[in-house]
Amino acid sequence: MESGREIIVRLTGGRRVEAELNGHHVLTDQPQSNGGEDTAPSPFQVFLASLGTCAGIFVQGFCAKRGIPYKDIRLIERPTYGSTGALESVEFELQLPPDFPANYQQALLRVVDQCSVKRVIESPPTFTSRVSQTLAGDGRHGAV
Repeated sequence: MESGREIIVRLTGGRRVEAELNGHHVLTDQPQSNGGEDTAPSPFQVFLASLGTCAGIFVQGFCAKRGIPYKDIRLIERPTYGSTGALESVEFELQLPPDFPANYQQALLRVVDQCSVKRVIESPPTFTSRVSQTLAGDGRHGAV
């Protein structure tokens, strides 16, 4: 798992929000139908992408460890939503090239299930929120 470093989130204008983590920037926006400009994925789309990319990293690692070419493997993620719009399920389909070793196919499915993001969802952390205010002039924060 990644370390517990801070992620700094900035409201950058319109409906755009940026997260900075370990020197990387993740940009999000809302679709036009939700008041945004659709210049980047929505936060929920980034969440869904984290599931697929995490599974992809696990698949890539499995194949690399065994010397199996992985560039032609595709992982298709299909979220399903209920009548209220809530996410109900997520299906992953592994599209393997014809020459992928048959004896590794079931193991590869088990590897997808080991994705760290998926495991966190299955055993969710607790969430807390608090307010602080920037102290005048020095950029430090104090609890409110």
